[in-house]
Amino acid sequence: MKKILFTIVLFSVFSCSQDILDKEPVSSFSAQGFYKTTSDAQAGVYGIYDAVQSTFRLNFAYWGEGRADAVNTNHSGDPLVLQQNTLSKTINSARWNSIYETISRANYAIKYIPLVSDGEFGLQLVGQARALRALSYFYAVRIWGDVPLITEPYESGEQDLFVERTNKEEVLDQIVADLQFAAENTRDSYGGGKDRILITKGSANALLTKVYMLRNEYENAIESADKVLNNSLYSLMSISDWSRIFTTGYTNESIFEVGYDETQTNSLRVLYALGSDSDYFPSDKFRNSFEDGDLRKNLIYDTSEEQPRKIWKFFGEGFDDESADPSSNNIVLIRLADIILLKAEALNKLGETEKALELLNVIRERAGLPELDEAEATAMYGDVESAILHERLIELSFEGHRWFDLVRTGRAIDVMQPINGLNDEGNLVWPIHEDALNRNPNLEQNSFYQ
Repeated sequence: MKKILFTIVLFSVFSCSQDILDKEPVSSFSAQGFYKTTSDAQAGVYGIYDAVQSTFRLNFAYWGEGRADAVNTNHSGDPLVLQQNTLSKTINSARWNSIYETISRANYAIKYIPLVSDGEFGLQLVGQARALRALSYFYAVRIWGDVPLITEPYESGEQDLFVERTNKEEVLDQIVADLQFAAENTRDSYGGGKDRILITKGSANALLTKVYMLRNEYENAIESADKVLNNSLYSLMSISDWSRIFTTGYTNESIFEVGYDETQTNSLRVLYALGSDSDYFPSDKFRNSFEDGDLRKNLIYDTSEEQPRKIWKFFGEGFDDESADPSSNNIVLIRLADIILLKAEALNKLGETEKALELLNVIRERAGLPELDEAEATAMYGDVESAILHERLIELSFEGHRWFDLVRTGRAIDVMQPINGLNDEGNLVWPIHEDALNRNPNLEQNSFYQ
């Protein structure tokens, strides 16, 4: 039997109730023999969130920003390779180990929780597990394209360990099914900060919106987005409190955050905050893309420097702590502004341009910018869709969305070719890491990297 090691984290915002994360830590267990009680089921879901922490602590920026146009770097290793578009099968960001560890833990939970907790509580635990599995596969298909689809735990040597890659559309079908189950069976609210770091109906519907947009299913995207926009848990922060979305977390604008603390930490400081020695700093193109009067500019990066090196969005305006210590800030993966702008994009695709502009202007007005009508949006950005995508570039900057937006909208080559020579659609995915290829003879490398 496969041994799974879990590091379980308690977040200080949790009370002593009987909810999902109110369970003593479990250090290790054999999954087949572990699931005996409802408390064991709680702990099993604990471990999936722990694996999610490991997945995104660094790679949310490498995967979502490193190959795009808003960042530049002076660092070697993955930051430079991604920026120069010289990816190879040996780079760290080509590893999918942590994603499949999350999927493995989720598969155990999905199989065994119903055997020990078959009521409403068990369903919401399975809903969280299925949503976290969907989140993992959603990143996997956007990074590597076709990937092995594994939905059962490994428990016997008789099982096929050498799984071939599955067409990404089939994987996306499974993602949608998992998220629809989660949207039906998870809770509306867990209370307090738990609503931001556990999967709720709202976060399942928000992730569904992003999946539907990837598949160009605009009617479905609008329907799922409306379930988020009509959810009383979520509201936009004022511009005076905008920084708190990232610096303190757990705000009303947040839909799903990966929770960290002083024990379970991430690499936000190394990525963005070490001044002259951080992985990334704002590119000239990004800095020149702001409209005059945008109130977010000083909140995003150090505008006092001629060649700014600090992105202080995640730590607050004026942040100057040069420590390379790990960060305990949460990483906000999905927030309301993201979903509002995706709905605007979907409406525009369906010809409902005025409604799209209304949503776009909600975000612009908060930033202190004037409303745009269709003629003004076209004059400034070429068309309404480009105006919406420009707003996503600024509003969601450095949060791990830009590269995926460029690929999703078919703009990656046009934007990045002048920067790093990107000119082949086969190059939009990552290579599969050599370790995975060496372990599984049935895996075939993405064609561009063969």
